[in-house]
Amino acid sequence: MSEPLTGMNTSQIQQMNAPDVADYLKNNPDFFEQYAELLSSVNLSHPHGNRAISLSERQIMTLREKNKVLELRLAELLRFGKENEAIFDKLQRFTRTLLLQRNARHLPDVLVSSIGEIFSVPEVALRIWDASDDFADLAVCGPVPVELISMANQLRTPSVGAPENEHRDALAILDRTDVHSLALIPLKRGAAPEAYGILVLASADPKRFQAGMGTDVLSHLGEVSSAALTRILA
Repeated sequence: MSEPLTGMNTSQIQQMNAPDVADYLKNNPDFFEQYAELLSSVNLSHPHGNRAISLSERQIMTLREKNKVLELRLAELLRFGKENEAIFDKLQRFTRTLLLQRNARHLPDVLVSSIGEIFSVPEVALRIWDASDDFADLAVCGPVPVELISMANQLRTPSVGAPENEHRDALAILDRTDVHSLALIPLKRGAAPEAYGILVLASADPKRFQAGMGTDVLSHLGEVSSAALTRILA
């Protein structure tokens, strides 16, 4: 309906419903220029009360509400930015610690303790089953159940969640009974499909490594650890 209201007869005006009015105003943006006095005389109901307010007041309220939404989104983005910056700093610190470790025999212990300290992980365990003979006597290179090796080989990304019966071998190397969430990180040579070891991170807090959480940080942790530990592989 693009004809002006003044061109309508009484019957046509009476037959108009809300969508018709909205469509008319949308197609006639100059309407309020021709009838500017309507802007000051139109009253709308207050969104949070029973009193009536002018159209301009309602527009101001709408803009304020939009501004509040934008402010909340901005605050959320800033919070995410700070969190990401903190995570980056931790990964950088972890990587630096491993690079500065010259003695390869100390590397596994340094790696485990650094993860616990830098990332505040209560329990961290490491097992390697493809070490060279020079490092075979290290505790982390001890016997490993075939089932744990098979599980690590099947992992393409870190696995997180509550411990299940299938995780009993991973839990065994932690030597703890109060684990309510854990993360399993396979250690691999580059893009090799088979794992040469596994990192087990655990916590008594069921929400620390809960199913459905993002695993990007754990993946980066696994990549850095995998690259560093190749120094002791066969």
